[in-house]
Amino acid sequence: MEKQRINTGILSFGMSGRVFHAPFIYTNENFNFTAVVERTKKIVKEIYPDVKSYNSVNELLADDNIELVIVNTPNYTHFEFAKESLEAGKHILLEKPAVDNLGQLEKLNEISEKTGKKIFFYQNRRYDSHFMQVKEVIESGQLGKIIEVHIRFDRYNMQLGPKEFKENSHYASSGVAYDLGPHVLDQAFSVFGKPNNIIKTTGINRPGSQVPDFFNFHLLYPDNLHVFLTGNLLVADPQPAFVVHGSRGTFTKKMVDVQERQLIDGMLPDAPGYGIEPAGSEGKLVIVDRKGEKSTSLLPAQKGSYNLLFDAIYDSLRNQVSYPITIDQIKWQIEALQTSDFS
Repeated sequence: MEKQRINTGILSFGMSGRVFHAPFIYTNENFNFTAVVERTKKIVKEIYPDVKSYNSVNELLADDNIELVIVNTPNYTHFEFAKESLEAGKHILLEKPAVDNLGQLEKLNEISEKTGKKIFFYQNRRYDSHFMQVKEVIESGQLGKIIEVHIRFDRYNMQLGPKEFKENSHYASSGVAYDLGPHVLDQAFSVFGKPNNIIKTTGINRPGSQVPDFFNFHLLYPDNLHVFLTGNLLVADPQPAFVVHGSRGTFTKKMVDVQERQLIDGMLPDAPGYGIEPAGSEGKLVIVDRKGEKSTSLLPAQKGSYNLLFDAIYDSLRNQVSYPITIDQIKWQIEALQTSDFS
């Protein structure tokens, strides 16, 4: 029996649409890349000749052939476009940060339940090769009781970014905490669940900046587990993205997933080398045996694949399988982002 593909529209064809969404719904046999909104530059047909290009969101939402809409517009528009899409009878895939506040999330959930249309949250960094490996090592039990975890997202950029909605404090979802924070918060919640408490710290260090370019979330869990999540735009020498200390050992891993770079360079997700880390990127596992002797191993990661997220959407819509990124996890994320800074 032939699969019933999911006709999908994308609300923007900037970097997010071109790099993180179009290649997957184009190559994944469970989807049809049906349409996109292009307000000014009309470039989609240069890459995908059969895709419709609409001038506005309203035009795309009026297309009865479209079943799933990807809301990948600027942060401050997420709530309104997600609301309009659900009310137009579309399922949605909602980019991070999902919305500005809990009230907006609750309203979207209310509309979702009323219309019977699903909200899927886009957290692609769950499917980075480096994070998938760290999660696998933690869940294997090799490290014993997990005591201390550090997850970092480091960049170096002294200049303010060109997107005003990320750099202007007028927007609630501006700054690096809202930009990179959803990635590391989601990674932590997907492994350890909801913490008992969160201590949030932010800082502004770039000349002329209105918004934080540094953040740290200290997640406090039962049984003395401490998880530290850090994002910093002024790190000239990026540190290991993951450091996990347990009662029996330590695992460290650099941020070496290649998918974003490959996609920017034009590689499609069905290419043979897609998502495979280069040699020399292995994670370092140090285990202490009962005699106190240390052994060190270098572990290669499995292939990273953002396609797993799109496969999960298909399984939810066609096979009624639970989507792994839950609304509760997004609620915890927004609560963390809205937490007052520690002082």
